Amino acid sequence: MSQISSLQELYVDELKDLWSANDQMVRALTKIAPQATNPKLQTMLQNSQTGIAKHTELLKSLIEMHDDEVNKEHCKGMEGLATEAIKHTIEEAPESGPVLDAAIIAQYQRMTHYGITGFGTVSAFAKALQHDDDRIKLQAAVKEMYQSDELMTELAESAVNQQAA
Repeated sequence: MSQISSLQELYVDELKDLWSANDQMVRALTKIAPQATNPKLQTMLQNSQTGIAKHTELLKSLIEMHDDEVNKEHCKGMEGLATEAIKHTIEEAPESGPVLDAAIIAQYQRMTHYGITGFGTVSAFAKALQHDDDRIKLQAAVKEMYQSDELMTELAESAVNQQAA
C-alpha cells in the first residue's frame, strides 16, 4: 500500500492487518489445540477457531466494502505472538498435563488480547468515520472475544491452574 494519508486508508489497512493476524492465530491454534489435555480446554480451543473464522469473514466483507483490493497485510505483531505460542506450547513445552494446559491458556490469551485491541481500534476508527454498521459488527466481535477470554480465565482459575500448582 502507498503511504497512508487518511483515517479511511488507515482503517482499511488495519482491517487487512487483522485478517492476517486471525489467519496466523488459527494456524497456531491448529497446532496447539491437540496438545491440550483438559477436555474442556480442547473444546474451547476448537470453538475459538470457529469464532476466529467468523471474524475473518467479517474483516473480508468490510475490506471489500471499502477497498478494491481484498487482500491481507502481513501482521508482524501476531507473527511474534504465534511464534512464541508455538515455542511455549510445542517446541519447549512443559510436560503434558495441567502445566502444559496452563501454558496453552496463557498463550491463547496473549493472542486473544492482541485481537481485542486490534478490533477495538478499528471499531473506534469506524465510529470516527461514521461507518455505523461496521462499528456495530466490530463491537460485536470484540464482545465475543472478551467472552471467550473470560471463559478461558474461568477455566484457568477454577481448574487448570489449581491442578498445575
